[in-house]
Amino acid sequence: MTIQCISPIDGSVYAERETLSRAEADAAVARAKVAQTAWAARPLSERIALVQAGVAAVGAMNDEIVPEIAWQMGRPVRYGGEFGGFNERASYMASIAEEALAPIVVEDSDAFRRVIKRVPHGLVLVVAPWNYPYMTAINTVAPALIAGNAVMLKHASQTPLVGERMAAAFHSVGIPADVFQNVFLDHTTTSELIADRAFGFVNFTGSVGGGKAMEAAAAGTFTGIGLELGGKDPGYVMDDADVDAAVDTLIDGAMFNAGQCCCGIERIYVHVSLFDEFVAKAVKIVNGYKLGNPLEPDTTMGPMAHVRFAEEVRAQTAEAIAAGATAQIDPANFPEDGGAYLMPQILTNVTHDMRVMREESFGPVVGVMPVKDDAEAIALMNDSDFGLTASLWTNDAARAEAIADQIETGTVFMNRADYLDPGLCWTGCKDTGRGGGLSVIGYHNLTRPKSFHLKKA
Repeated sequence: MTIQCISPIDGSVYAERETLSRAEADAAVARAKVAQTAWAARPLSERIALVQAGVAAVGAMNDEIVPEIAWQMGRPVRYGGEFGGFNERASYMASIAEEALAPIVVEDSDAFRRVIKRVPHGLVLVVAPWNYPYMTAINTVAPALIAGNAVMLKHASQTPLVGERMAAAFHSVGIPADVFQNVFLDHTTTSELIADRAFGFVNFTGSVGGGKAMEAAAAGTFTGIGLELGGKDPGYVMDDADVDAAVDTLIDGAMFNAGQCCCGIERIYVHVSLFDEFVAKAVKIVNGYKLGNPLEPDTTMGPMAHVRFAEEVRAQTAEAIAAGATAQIDPANFPEDGGAYLMPQILTNVTHDMRVMREESFGPVVGVMPVKDDAEAIALMNDSDFGLTASLWTNDAARAEAIADQIETGTVFMNRADYLDPGLCWTGCKDTGRGGGLSVIGYHNLTRPKSFHLKKA
């Protein structure tokens, strides 16, 4: 089978790769499992140093990587790629590794040594998405390798060059080729490998449907699975908020990367006293964007990664308008071709009966609703099948934390949005998935506890 990356820039085939046969995939798994034993036996300090060197080698490629990302998934080159976040996350996980993986000593006396150690799962499969192809992959790749696992990276078909870049960088600094493998697998082979217990742990970032397929494949195998799936992240602007700061951050969170952010803002609730001001300022910001070719340095919004993604956002938007929503952005300001290039849109007069306020859009559209108080805002924020992040805007930290305790989500921000803090567990609830990446908890999920009860006398 051949996978193709159809560039959203011009619809051309930018890259294509042949997937592994089942026999080739089995051989890759076998090599990884052999190599993992020796890798795990290396000193932790050595694994940390090699991963850090590999990350730096990716950074050295950044001038080539930035236009490649634009060609593969449409992000404008003006934003400079992902190395800042890529490096931040890997560096943080390296800095906490020794403490996070340290044995828990219950007793070390003349009579007994009782210890709980963290040991690697063995071979970890990382299935990464195209929207932030480097940062989402490194979230698991770096700590998995540091913890002593071998890793197979299966990247999205939209971003096939990312895994190749990472593999070349990591191998160039001495990480063995069989310890970190970039692989091209079709869905059937992936599911069969999981069902046959090829992996000790699987981390998947993608759609809810994809997550269900992963769970179905792993059923009865007891293979650990980490899932980050869909989101419909809300922002809530309270009556005491800094409106300018809230507008700037929430609208950027809704529109950056053409709205294709895992924790992007997809719906906004504003206290009725600030609603008109918020909407007016939001419209002004969006009307200042330039939609166009992402290779041009003055472009601020590129195409969506694929025509079908843009078509889904168009459908949700059209349905909402037909049901009574008001479009605040004039299409005349953003000429588009009806393909992957999609204009940004702000909708008012929206309700939760509309798909655009309930289903994941993953594009540059956001609905804005007025609310009368915290109770109404909490009810609306929780009226969702998803739970990844929520963004609260207020000058009262105690009020924000009290509201945060009532929101069904994985992360709550106050006066910021759309950011992944590697010191905190990246997690979700409901249809957003299960498990947790980064932080100390990320290491716990990429290892298993093993108890040692040693009687000395």
